[in-house]
Amino acid sequence: MEVLFRDFQHANHEGSGPLLAATISPIAPSNYLNRLEAIYRDSNAASITRDISYGLTKSAKAAIQYPNPEISAWTEIYVAYWNALGEVLATQDLSSKPDWNKVYEAWKDLANTVIKGYSSSVLEAWTLPVLYTAGKHLRVFAIKADETARASGSSVDFNTGGLQEDIASDFGKNEHLEDAARVINRMFTLCISDRAPLEESRKWGLYYITNLLFKTYFKLNSIGLSKNILRALSASRTDMPELEAFPRSHIVTFKYYVGVIQFLEEDYAHAEENLTSAWHMCHRSATRNVELILTYLIPTRLLTVRLLPSSTLLDRYPRLSTLFSALSTAIRTGSLSDFDTALAEGEADFVKRRIYLTLERGRDICLRNLLRKVYLAAGVDEAGNRRTRIRVDEFSAAIRIGEGKVENGEKGEVLENDEVECLVSNMIYKNLMKGYISRPTEARPTGIVVLSKTGAFPGTGI
Repeated sequence: MEVLFRDFQHANHEGSGPLLAATISPIAPSNYLNRLEAIYRDSNAASITRDISYGLTKSAKAAIQYPNPEISAWTEIYVAYWNALGEVLATQDLSSKPDWNKVYEAWKDLANTVIKGYSSSVLEAWTLPVLYTAGKHLRVFAIKADETARASGSSVDFNTGGLQEDIASDFGKNEHLEDAARVINRMFTLCISDRAPLEESRKWGLYYITNLLFKTYFKLNSIGLSKNILRALSASRTDMPELEAFPRSHIVTFKYYVGVIQFLEEDYAHAEENLTSAWHMCHRSATRNVELILTYLIPTRLLTVRLLPSSTLLDRYPRLSTLFSALSTAIRTGSLSDFDTALAEGEADFVKRRIYLTLERGRDICLRNLLRKVYLAAGVDEAGNRRTRIRVDEFSAAIRIGEGKVENGEKGEVLENDEVECLVSNMIYKNLMKGYISRPTEARPTGIVVLSKTGAFPGTGI
């Protein structure tokens, strides 16, 4: 137990929130692997409250004179922590099956006790990392409890991990996580409703808790609830510090989730803005986080600015290369058959990450590049100018080749010229081509696509 009081005293002497939060961590530090056992086995249920109160009072006198309400609040927090440690250590007993439900309930008591300390304005704003630690591990234990419950009742898999699993997860019953979301929402309310001066305000913890809520709602497939949080933030923006004043890690995560929400709502312009900002601010060594951001930024930019990721970028991130290399190559070369194959082969991953429908729209870019090749191959006229009048059946032949079809229809149906005209019209409507279609006449039985003499294929330099 002495290690707990020593760490508490040191954290208060330094005025360090992270050090104080480490005192209630359910994970032992690498330099003291037996820390949890040392704390738990140094007391018992009958005397734990007295032991902690005495130890904290002694530490406070040696460091900072705490008023009695603060000593009482920390005593309640550490008693709840000690109880939770007992359940955490019980899961390490190889002779019995881990009971994560008990761990969750014990940690929920700790989280509620921490919330109580802040609600009564006993705990100061510099200790907010304690609230972060309580909320973060509450979510983790809820996931483990739900995983255990599902494993005993069904064969549904459940992944517990980082941001990717939050967005691309299997869905089932998540009773503990839903309960955890309600507790974390109380933490959010605790921060956003604080009326203390900004330098002493709990509002500085707002974006960390918001990000924690986003992760939880995405895991629950309740993304609509995230928009409620965004509306609450927007309504309170005049009473809050500027976003740029918050820690960089909070900003990057927040912009990532907001960008993904906008991506899923097909608000691609704003999604690009937030995801690009998150990408530029994300530390380059955080490879996994960069991959997560680019997983949504790449499809977004494909639609907004019709830009493909470079091979240099994809080579740096193997997961992204697996996802997008084949599709990018197909789009660049204008190979419709390769595009369809790559989309089909990656369908499971694309659907899991909710980017399938967006990537599917990339077929228009692929078709644009194929038709551009026809335009370039048409050569020049007698005056030395590039031909701008292309017969529809020339485009039809190119599309059949691009889709792996042949004229006798052995590998697929032959496209009618009307269908080709429809495709070209769609390209013109989407501003992927500039021109118009001249329909067939008696003197000219084949339709002609008349392309603009300048910028026939916008954004491609031609």
